[in-house]
Amino acid sequence: MQVSITGILWGTTGVVVQVVAERTGLGALAIGFYRLVIAAAVLAVVGFPARRRILAAFRAAPAGVIATGVGLAAYQGLYFLAVRMGGVSIATVVSLGIAPVLLSAGESLRSRQRPSTPALVASGAAIGGLILIAGATAEPGAATAAGLGLITAIGSGIVYAVSTAVSRHTTQGVEPLTLTTLSCAIGAVTILPFAAVEGLTFAPSVTPIALLVYAGAITTALAYALFYMGLRHISGSVAVVVTLLEPLTAALLAVLLIDEPLALSTICGGILLLGAVATLYLNTGDQAEQPVEAAESRG
Repeated sequence: MQVSITGILWGTTGVVVQVVAERTGLGALAIGFYRLVIAAAVLAVVGFPARRRILAAFRAAPAGVIATGVGLAAYQGLYFLAVRMGGVSIATVVSLGIAPVLLSAGESLRSRQRPSTPALVASGAAIGGLILIAGATAEPGAATAAGLGLITAIGSGIVYAVSTAVSRHTTQGVEPLTLTTLSCAIGAVTILPFAAVEGLTFAPSVTPIALLVYAGAITTALAYALFYMGLRHISGSVAVVVTLLEPLTAALLAVLLIDEPLALSTICGGILLLGAVATLYLNTGDQAEQPVEAAESRG
């Protein structure tokens, strides 16, 4: 449920970015920087009483925390670039669709076990649904998948998969809220040089600032805290499939808020994505008691 809420919150980001870009002229990387800075500031205020614990957590696992923060900035930045060079459709399908496959394969290699049938079915349905939704929301005249756009999208998907695996490992020893605070701060520092080249100045007004605060406080600070909480209890491959609720949410918001037509492929893709998530819910529920039983047997 925590990771599902994360996917839904992430799905609202597209509309926010679109409105902020139109009102301010800021580029995607600059908006991403402000999003991470605001998130880090909000989390620093919330976590101020526990600041010593936050610093202690960083000193205890610096490599994992830094890798999580750099990964957070990197896969977002690569995704934005993929959208710019290859089009929304290709960027979405490749970068989000490749992550479940890579994580599932990596987990199978480490455990030397074949993925469960529900996991394979859910991954296939999720990728199929993602392709249908991305195809329906593709912008007319978008660039083809060839060249740098496709390569960048693949890079984004690889970094997303690796970052999810690393952050899942890190959450076992670092509290989710602490990890979110540190990763947002590190991510903001990482993306700053690229955002500065793109341009960070804009004429402030109420609506863009309010939307940037929402993007930082809700779709980043709250969403990533929930994501890292969920990663403590489910596998990375399950998490990235469940967060594919993001493009479904984005497609529905486009219909409701900016009057985009509801295509049949969007409906079919949404059904496949929801079916994939439901399958994972049922499978996770069936397996929830196994760790407890195993612990009792060891005791």
